[in-house]
Amino acid sequence: MRWVFWVLAFLLPHSLFAQVEPSASTRATQLEKGKILPRVQCAAHPDQTYALYLPSNYSPDHQWPFILSSDPGARGSVPLELQKDVAEKMGYVLAASNNSRNGPGKARFEATAATLTDVQQRVAIDTRRIYFAGFSGGARFSSQVALACNCAAGVLLSGAGFSNGQPPATGTNFPVFLAVGILDFNYSEVVPLQGGLVRAGFPNWLRVFDGSHEWAPAGVMAEALAWFRIEAMKAGSEPRDPAFLDAEFAKMQAGANSFEQSEDILWAFREYSQIASTFAGLKDIEPLRAKAAALNDQKALNEALKREHNEFAEQAQLTERITSRFDPSKEDADRHFEANSGVHDLVTRLRTNAQQEKRPEKCRVYKRALGGVFIGAIEAGNGALEQKRYAPAIRLYEIATLAKPDSAWAWEQLAIANALAGKKKDALNALRKARDLATDKAAFGKWLQSESSFEILRSSAEFRSLL
Repeated sequence: MRWVFWVLAFLLPHSLFAQVEPSASTRATQLEKGKILPRVQCAAHPDQTYALYLPSNYSPDHQWPFILSSDPGARGSVPLELQKDVAEKMGYVLAASNNSRNGPGKARFEATAATLTDVQQRVAIDTRRIYFAGFSGGARFSSQVALACNCAAGVLLSGAGFSNGQPPATGTNFPVFLAVGILDFNYSEVVPLQGGLVRAGFPNWLRVFDGSHEWAPAGVMAEALAWFRIEAMKAGSEPRDPAFLDAEFAKMQAGANSFEQSEDILWAFREYSQIASTFAGLKDIEPLRAKAAALNDQKALNEALKREHNEFAEQAQLTERITSRFDPSKEDADRHFEANSGVHDLVTRLRTNAQQEKRPEKCRVYKRALGGVFIGAIEAGNGALEQKRYAPAIRLYEIATLAKPDSAWAWEQLAIANALAGKKKDALNALRKARDLATDKAAFGKWLQSESSFEILRSSAEFRSLL
């Protein structure tokens, strides 16, 4: 049997893998089918857990395609909830680590290797059809794993691209499905990435959905898994299913036609082009190529591309105008921040523009820029926090809450920074905001109890009331 985790072993201490061998006990373990199992413990590494989904008709009598997802916040069940319906229909096994999160690469690789190992010991996985999926930092990490392991049948990148922002010029060219929200601050990264994938020889598909910086919704997941099946049929790792191919070909053409009928020339061109590329060798694609060529000759296409480029440039300018003022890596970060106290006014103005702008194209730019400011403040704040520079961390998290007042995550980080700085009252105020915004109150309570930064608060009645 071929084990994918041995490839990842080169990136990790060899002792991690010395303990991992298939055992009769793990192979014999019965796992419930047709529902998400939120917390499966790795037999060889009990500190590692993952969410798992087996189709209701799963049987070890044959091997199954497998998708390993990476969430930036180690929320294993989140991507599986979005994938499970199409996985049930098309016969994919799903898993996502509860330990792999944005942060040090070694810990993330360890979590991924442990999950891959354990799944392959328990489940009949088709090693020719192992896919990686990720959102945001998880997308960048998934691209790293796919490039390192030389085992990927495909990668789904949601809300971000490759770890360095560009696909490699050479190497294994696995299929890449790109998904990004129309309001995502990484929209200006993900959309142009398709051109780089084409030039580098990666089979690819691009889908934009209504949303911001988030996992691709269930409908896009269904599209991605269907597209992976088409690519598998082209590669010979799955038998060709003429009825399935006919249905998908018709569906994709209908989508392209709808763009053309609505006079969205840019997206009609992109859609016809990627359908032709996907079905090359499977269908007669010459009519699609002809439609794409005809659209390419239209002046309206160049104008649309120019408008898109201008939107990207304006977003970058708006974001940079603010984020350049709070770089905690500067030695004089405190003075630098104080000297640019007008940053609060800039963020407030940008948020107001995003809320009040009536022109859709301008509103999109403002919202993407605001999202970039938010994540920039969070990341810079995290950097300051790691350096134990609590004053700039507090200021940066305050910027994040100003950019996105409804983010429980930003208020939680602000509470941590204030607690570590000894500012009990401010920490409790931030925690109350975070609690009010939390969608899962039970999970919030568990986090409060486990977060070591709050030791200074635990004796207070106000803190206990939050529990």
